[in-house]
Amino acid sequence: MADETAPIWKRNLRVLSISVFFAGMGFSEIMPFLSLYIATLGNYSYSQLNFYSGIVFSVMYVVSAITSPYWGKLADQKGRKLMILRASLGMAIVIAAMGAVQNVWELMILRMLQGVFAGFVSNANALIATETPKKQAGSALGTMASGVTGGTLLGPLMGGALASMFSYRMTFFITGAILLMIFFACLFFVHEEGFVPVTDKKLDKASGVIHELDQPRVIFGLLITTMIIQAANNSINPIISLFIKELMHGGHGVTLVAGIVAALPGISTMVAAPLLGRLGDRIGTHKILIFGFLLQIACFIPSAFVTNPLQLGILRFIIGIGNASLFPQVQTLLTKNTPSMLTGRIFSWNQSFMYIGNIFGPLIGGAVAGCWDYAQVFLSTAGLVFINMVLFIFNVFHPLEQHKDN
Repeated sequence: MADETAPIWKRNLRVLSISVFFAGMGFSEIMPFLSLYIATLGNYSYSQLNFYSGIVFSVMYVVSAITSPYWGKLADQKGRKLMILRASLGMAIVIAAMGAVQNVWELMILRMLQGVFAGFVSNANALIATETPKKQAGSALGTMASGVTGGTLLGPLMGGALASMFSYRMTFFITGAILLMIFFACLFFVHEEGFVPVTDKKLDKASGVIHELDQPRVIFGLLITTMIIQAANNSINPIISLFIKELMHGGHGVTLVAGIVAALPGISTMVAAPLLGRLGDRIGTHKILIFGFLLQIACFIPSAFVTNPLQLGILRFIIGIGNASLFPQVQTLLTKNTPSMLTGRIFSWNQSFMYIGNIFGPLIGGAVAGCWDYAQVFLSTAGLVFINMVLFIFNVFHPLEQHKDN
């Protein structure tokens, strides 16, 4: 799996990019049938099933947003590899255990524990970020983003196939086994080189961490950028299938077409992320982010006026390029503007802000669709992206340009 002649950071990149691919696949392959699985755990009414499904889906993100900063602090004190092993082993056990639950409350508790053990991808990114030469950080993190996106895309297809061939419960056991293999791959093939633990007591508190940052305004600007990126993406995702059904006037093949359209942004993100990462290393990562904002606005607005799924699919594919210009580049800028000893903490904060965006995005999309229509969701999301771009220019772009001039 690893070429012994390559630098350690390159070997780690190969192992972890493959690992996050399988982790993304494992995390996403249970999503298509989770609500159906809940329905087998009791005799629920339509409203009860929707309520329990919503709670079971969201509780993991709430718990992760709360616990991520603690794990980030521990990563800076004990090492990122240890946190990778903690997350992969914990998730393997918890997800496998979901296949043995007897009621929805047991499943809910395990989803909460899944949130406690979350952080595999963020800690893998933190390890790569700290060990990769900063001039190549964009390319490396783009490769990582491509890996997790590819796995997330394949996961629902794999999960649906496994559930059809075996059962819902067996799919949880298989997913747990995949995550266990990731644990052993990281245990034996990932090597954290030159880690210096943070022992300064003042860094136990957030105020101490902020004091150590050269440009705290830039860091918090990037965290807000992450939150709004996730909120914008997740305001659209829940209504895509319903919008396509409306465009097709309820005709045949809605499910297939919706699946294809939903997958298109991930495909373009997977291809574009490493390329844009390398370009950002050459011309400036913050410039790639501005391009991403403009590209998304230019696609979200006409998405409100499409008349068929083909037009929507083309725009969604281009939006995926915008996605590749945003989240991986935020992580690159965090890497380049954070002391290496605090990378774990800052990446964990970023994960918390990401989960907050995951929680509020669907609420925004649902509220807009309920008050108006699906087209207005795209227009409101374009407005959200514009606000994000303005905040980014004010909090990140201008301070970085001024710092470069000084």
